[in-house]
Amino acid sequence: MNALVATNRNFKLAARLLGLDAKLEKSLLIPFREIKVECTIPKDDGTLASFVGFRVQHDNARGPMKGGIRYHPEVDPDEVNALAQLMTWKTAVANIPYGGAKGGIGCNPGDLSVSELERLTRVFTQKIHDLIGIHTDVPAPDMGTGPQTMAWILDEYSKFHGHSPAVVTGKPIDLGGSLGRDAATGRGVLFATEALLNEHGKSIAGQRFVIQGFGNVGSWAAQLIHESGGKIVAVSDITGAVKNSKGIDVPSLLKHANENRGVKGFSGGDPIDPKSILVEDCDILIPAALGGVINRENANDIKAKFIIEAANHPTDPEADEILSKKGVVILPDIFANSGGVTVSYFEWVQNIQGFMWDEEKVNNELRTYMTKGFKDVKEMCKTHDCDLRMGAFTLAVNRVARATVLRGWEA
Repeated sequence: MNALVATNRNFKLAARLLGLDAKLEKSLLIPFREIKVECTIPKDDGTLASFVGFRVQHDNARGPMKGGIRYHPEVDPDEVNALAQLMTWKTAVANIPYGGAKGGIGCNPGDLSVSELERLTRVFTQKIHDLIGIHTDVPAPDMGTGPQTMAWILDEYSKFHGHSPAVVTGKPIDLGGSLGRDAATGRGVLFATEALLNEHGKSIAGQRFVIQGFGNVGSWAAQLIHESGGKIVAVSDITGAVKNSKGIDVPSLLKHANENRGVKGFSGGDPIDPKSILVEDCDILIPAALGGVINRENANDIKAKFIIEAANHPTDPEADEILSKKGVVILPDIFANSGGVTVSYFEWVQNIQGFMWDEEKVNNELRTYMTKGFKDVKEMCKTHDCDLRMGAFTLAVNRVARATVLRGWEA
């Protein structure tokens, strides 16, 4: 089941629980604006190449729209729509004053030189500069983009609108990026996990964790959980997977992964089939890679008692049902991985004020937001007698619906 179908399904279930009227429900799903632009650039060999760039702006009832820009060969309009909508709900759960957006360019960044990527980014920015803005739509990095991409967008945008560091987040520190942004999603996963375990009378120390994915989110989560006394018993990434039931030495694994571009060949554990990572014996499973990895094929074999969704949409609805019958507690993606967008909000706030925070303040504020967020989700679970996923969705949809009605926008 693709991300759009699943997101729409969760939205409709939440709307039903909240008793929204049909017109309001329909208007909340329709995107505010969809933008599609042609970006033609000269390549390094002098030939011209054309790419399609797009931006889906889903909702701005609660504030400027916010969401990543990805550079990827298969940029599917349906998926981008789903991700833009997901950002609307994610910012609402986190209780930050944004709506959702998503965008990107259909290209393979690996096939382009740095100067070609720069030209492409600048042309894309020229095409959309009057449709994004500090109080309109604030892009951020996503797959295939990073701080350097944001620096180019900032520079190009500023040629039209004057120096505007708050127009994008995820910038290099030297151009107004926030301290703590790099670790933010992984740190948010740590705080979310702490809040959930606390509810069940447990703490991170002594729990056994399995982490699928060792990119930015997975590696930071592993490092921070390890520092908090958690035991990481297995880790996988695209290169392979390692297992050590006594606990992996995470600092050594990080060093190995950086030097060898992956976890494969790490001597501090036994190699295992990456396909079996999700069904390894553990207390807490953290999928931090791709969507749709937990499905009806493997859900029955999962041994974890808790699943923390660090990736977007890792659990299929069929798997959701199987797991809840088994009593597995799932902390949903729209809450669990919202640390990144929350610290993006802090970056935007710092840029607007022209006053930067130290890293300790960033991390403390993030902990406050994640802890309060979990409480709010639990309140909704009690009110509507539902699981954490529906608790998070009803919380989000309710906040957006109330802002929509207060503005007088409902049909």
